[in-house]
Amino acid sequence: MNHFNLSKTFYPLLLLFFLLSNIPLSISEIKNTWILDDYRSMILFENFGFGKHGHISIWVTNVSWMSRVENVEFNPSSMGFFIADVPSFRKIWNKSLHDKTYCVLSRKHAEIVLRFDHLEPDSTYRGSTDIDEPNEYNLVFGNCRPEFKVSMHVHTEMYNLKEGEKDFLSAGKAPLPKLYFSLFLIYAAFFIVWVIACKNQRPRVEKIHLIMGALLICKCLKMICASEDAIYVQKTGTPHGWDVAFYAFGFFKGIMLFTVIILIGTGWSILKPYLQEREKQVLKVVIPLQVLENIVYVIINETGPVTRDWLTWNQLFLLIDIACCCVVFFPIIWSIRSLKEASKRDGKAVKNLEKLTLFKQFYIVVIVYLYFTRIVVSAIGAFLNYRFVWLVPVLEEGASLVFYVFIFYNFQPTETNPYLVIDDEEEENAAAQMEEDDDDDPFEL
Repeated sequence: MNHFNLSKTFYPLLLLFFLLSNIPLSISEIKNTWILDDYRSMILFENFGFGKHGHISIWVTNVSWMSRVENVEFNPSSMGFFIADVPSFRKIWNKSLHDKTYCVLSRKHAEIVLRFDHLEPDSTYRGSTDIDEPNEYNLVFGNCRPEFKVSMHVHTEMYNLKEGEKDFLSAGKAPLPKLYFSLFLIYAAFFIVWVIACKNQRPRVEKIHLIMGALLICKCLKMICASEDAIYVQKTGTPHGWDVAFYAFGFFKGIMLFTVIILIGTGWSILKPYLQEREKQVLKVVIPLQVLENIVYVIINETGPVTRDWLTWNQLFLLIDIACCCVVFFPIIWSIRSLKEASKRDGKAVKNLEKLTLFKQFYIVVIVYLYFTRIVVSAIGAFLNYRFVWLVPVLEEGASLVFYVFIFYNFQPTETNPYLVIDDEEEENAAAQMEEDDDDDPFEL
């Protein structure tokens, strides 16, 4: 019989760590962006929440243009950068979709930051504006002559002035450094408690418990990297390499979380020391999907909406995430069915009923967790004021912490674990209960 070799599965992931480390990253509020032969009428550069004393600066270099059609006169003033609050930008966007002659640079909804009035190749253009009205603004490049393709290098800086110092974090993200650091401390304490629990029950520690401990380490490291990333962006406008570490540990955390869910769902290392072939296939599907999902996540965050295919990347990310969430349910449902079948053969109804109840609870909690973090949190975030966007990671990380506590508490290596306790009392009542469950079984697959 083939045993599951976890080391062979994770060795290739080390290579991905170095691949992610070499991706050029630019998550910050000081950004450098290249636009190459782009003819879109509007290019959304970024979104930022400003307080009472906000400021935007733009430097544009290496500007060049090329006509897509012949015998068309170029007018430099038909191109430039503007800012608009979110409601105004929606109006501008809708208007531009329905009216091809609409020029955003000549309308009241747009505040011009920089217009190419006297455009010359190899020149540097600078524009800046102070934000007096606190709000959430979009920085957009407008091209009222889409028959011309434009190329340029754009350097942008956005910040709020607080007590005379620049704060490069958006107004709604100011609490994030402390939030992430608090979560780091919580998960670090969580890991210490887990180590103590495993040490006290060393004879009952299985491989799955070690993997769960590694998951906590990855989560801790991700949170401290997120905190340092936010701190450096807040103070300097750039993450100083902490974003690389954040992506790397987030990459391993994502893969290990889905792996732990699948392995617990199969009962590997606790119910049985091996994986069936179909369970191995699930891992072979989910792990590559998680690798791809994390790569797409990096691309989305690093390119931003300025990239032509940014929406496509977002749709791909959503599709992959949904696929992973659906696949993880298969091993749990298979284990529930196996426990029901085993109870009819071995006569140990009480023991199997305890396991079955735990698996059903696990199944429901996984559904609630994935639904809440993927759908509910996103829906809430869509309606939040820009000053309260920090509530989105609070809700998401709060749900994750509750989910972790449930998993680690119910599957810890203790004598009271239903996997490890055989209680033959009330066998008849337990058997009757399981027969009732069979009559109304929502877990058939």
